[in-house]
Amino acid sequence: MSLLPPGENGAVLVRAAEAEAVGAPPTMVRLLVDAHAADGALSTQRVTLGRGADGAAPHHHRGSVELFYVLSGTAQLLAGDQVLTASEGDVALVPAGQLHAFAAAPGEPADLLIVIAPGVERFEYFRLLARVATGQADRQELLDAQERFDTWFADSAAWRAARGH
Repeated sequence: MSLLPPGENGAVLVRAAEAEAVGAPPTMVRLLVDAHAADGALSTQRVTLGRGADGAAPHHHRGSVELFYVLSGTAQLLAGDQVLTASEGDVALVPAGQLHAFAAAPGEPADLLIVIAPGVERFEYFRLLARVATGQADRQELLDAQERFDTWFADSAAWRAARGH
């Protein structure tokens, strides 16, 4: 991440080549702006999902809304007990406290820009997810970090049915 030169109002510029990438295909996350860099206003990531790949399991945030902008492809989004399909250019906003999840639609890739506001320090959360995926950390560590990252996991019958899990 680069800060623009003084006199640019403290703007944050994240160069594509400098954005940290975590994960491995079919699920890649580019860490763009964490809450501290935005004075707590937001945190944002770009999530690229291969065909039909799972993104986030059902969860909610107690103190933040989450916005999903579909850069390309087609995504499935859980919002409450409803499963929505969003395509390139679509935006979905999930209010604080509402159960949600996301994935690439079956047989389709998806590239999403995700914004959480107000911001939560999320970069370490995504690093932890990557460690869980590779066996370097266990799921209990993720559950123990729910309060720290304001990410509270829950079950969703609608999501399981939509995703065939």
